[in-house]
Amino acid sequence: MTTVVGRHKVGDFSTWLKGHQDRVDAFAPAVSSFKTFQDTDDPNSIVLVLEVTDMEKFKHILEDNSSLELQKKHTVIRPITVSAQVDV
Repeated sequence: MTTVVGRHKVGDFSTWLKGHQDRVDAFAPAVSSFKTFQDTDDPNSIVLVLEVTDMEKFKHILEDNSSLELQKKHTVIRPITVSAQVDV
């Protein structure tokens, strides 16, 4: 399992937040948990901390057409920056 942080902006935080279950369902084959954060200085800037069980599946889902449609529906503004935990 790998801890991954995803960052991006949204057009409308309320709309995006209502789509949480859609994201859980879409990423279920590759992600075991989500933690959601909202920037204190920018309410339309969010961070997700994910526990990814399969990084290749995760990458595929992120770029899949159905995921791109969900991003549009949930007002996601690209780019989406993804950072993976580094073990030291």
